[in-house]
Amino acid sequence: MNSFSTVFLAFAMSTDAFAAAVGKGMALRRPRFSEALRTGIIFGVIEALTPLAGWALGTLAAEFVAEWDHWIAFCLLVFLGLVMLTKGIRNGHEEPPPVARHSFWLLAATGFATSIDAMAVGVSLAFVDNNILITAAAIGCATLLMVTLGVMLGRIIGHVAGRWAEALGGIALIGIGSAILYEHLTH
Repeated sequence: MNSFSTVFLAFAMSTDAFAAAVGKGMALRRPRFSEALRTGIIFGVIEALTPLAGWALGTLAAEFVAEWDHWIAFCLLVFLGLVMLTKGIRNGHEEPPPVARHSFWLLAATGFATSIDAMAVGVSLAFVDNNILITAAAIGCATLLMVTLGVMLGRIIGHVAGRWAEALGGIALIGIGSAILYEHLTH
């Protein structure tokens, strides 16, 4: 795999995480850059580890990962989205208390849900001439960048969306999960 392919793959793997980060940024009250960077680091580390795990599993789990990755991502993202949507609707009639930061576990669960496809890519990379460490590092760095920017973009969108920002973020996560499922079922 050449350098261009590696960079392209890295940014392609981070698009779901970017969209989820926009939703996370919308749910926060004026997130600071440090919170966006923290979110980017969590997502980036997870996104870098999953292709390594997939590569290590290789042929042992290839069928399972390829067969179920979209269902796992769909269920996790819809669950997290429904939680955010429910909280947003409940708080939509009143001014919600400011949320300064998301918990590590919520970010890790969202990061994992958006990186399951990277695990499947890692499995496929076990069968081609590729330096998995460089590829995983590129995916992690691209995700860190995209998620950090996504949270800051979510800050702007969240300010415009006002009280309904968390509900809109939940809808975004449900949409991402549905898109992942639809993409895999139609191909």
